[in-house]
Amino acid sequence: MTTPLVSVLIDTYNHERFIEEAIQSVLSQDFPASEREILVVDDGSTDRTPEILAKFASQIRILRKSNGGQASAFNHGIPECRGEIVAFLDGDDWWAPNKLTRVTSAFAAEPQLGFVGHGIIAVYPDGSRRTDILRDGFYFQANDLAGARLFRTRCSFMGTSRMTIRRTLAQTILPIPNEIRIQADEYIYTLASVLMPMRILPEALTCYRVHADNGFYLLNLDPEKLRRMQKSLAALADSLLKRLAQLGIDPDVSRTLLEYTDATSEQLRLGLDGGWPWETVRTEWKVYRVTHPDAPPAHRVFKSFALLGALFVPPKKFYQAQRALSQSGLYRRLRERWLPFPKMEHIESDRKPSQRSSR
Repeated sequence: MTTPLVSVLIDTYNHERFIEEAIQSVLSQDFPASEREILVVDDGSTDRTPEILAKFASQIRILRKSNGGQASAFNHGIPECRGEIVAFLDGDDWWAPNKLTRVTSAFAAEPQLGFVGHGIIAVYPDGSRRTDILRDGFYFQANDLAGARLFRTRCSFMGTSRMTIRRTLAQTILPIPNEIRIQADEYIYTLASVLMPMRILPEALTCYRVHADNGFYLLNLDPEKLRRMQKSLAALADSLLKRLAQLGIDPDVSRTLLEYTDATSEQLRLGLDGGWPWETVRTEWKVYRVTHPDAPPAHRVFKSFALLGALFVPPKKFYQAQRALSQSGLYRRLRERWLPFPKMEHIESDRKPSQRSSR
């Protein structure tokens, strides 16, 4: 049996509505079938996913396991990969037809690369789409402060279905702590970016499906899902901090890499369990500094006044009000007219409405 150049690793759990499209997007690549293998880790699905996978049994390797979350799925699947390069795909997403050609070409052109990411198309339930691609800062390594600052504003181009990594590097990173049931991809791409250089391709090669059962992008704020997310993010931040210390990474670099993940976990904890108002202010400023590093002065003043009010409101009440405002069409229209949300200048975004018939 010849060794494939690429192993495509698909992780899936109860994706009966989507898994066939995901697999077909791999089979339809403009990439030689003889140079790739497809492995699907079924993380204990209880719907028709196993039945659908069986239809592709002659074209894929099916790895079934009991349900344990994304980290356990990666720990189970990566050691089974034989390719020089491992490309990841979530079972509810799909790829552009030239995805594998583009990422393998990038690795071939720059042998020093350990990881390649790229742009993304978010597909919403109403059929609308938002395309995000990177404008600059395509090549970096996150083992110093400058690289860590680039990393934390480019994470959206590194998630699971955008993630392609050299197998030897992925094996070095394993095992991933099983407590990270969601967002285990961040454990991989954080350590990968520290250990080897990475490149972000300036094109969108993955369609990310936004739906009610997403593990991370939550359309509905179900307390059980929020609790699961908070626990996973807390475990992610804690385990990465320990692993980075073992690798001898400067503590300032580690803090820069993990600040957003840690703050997001704190946001969820405060919204679920409450805490002190000053904790809300501290956490919100952390998130704001990362997500809007180049915000105009007027926006910073507005944010300061908003957080001044947070000092007099319990965290649970603050986040309830924040969610209510975010869902208010009137509030969004007023903000767009008088004080638009600051954009991340390094990202080019294009939103297209649904093409479905209005009848």
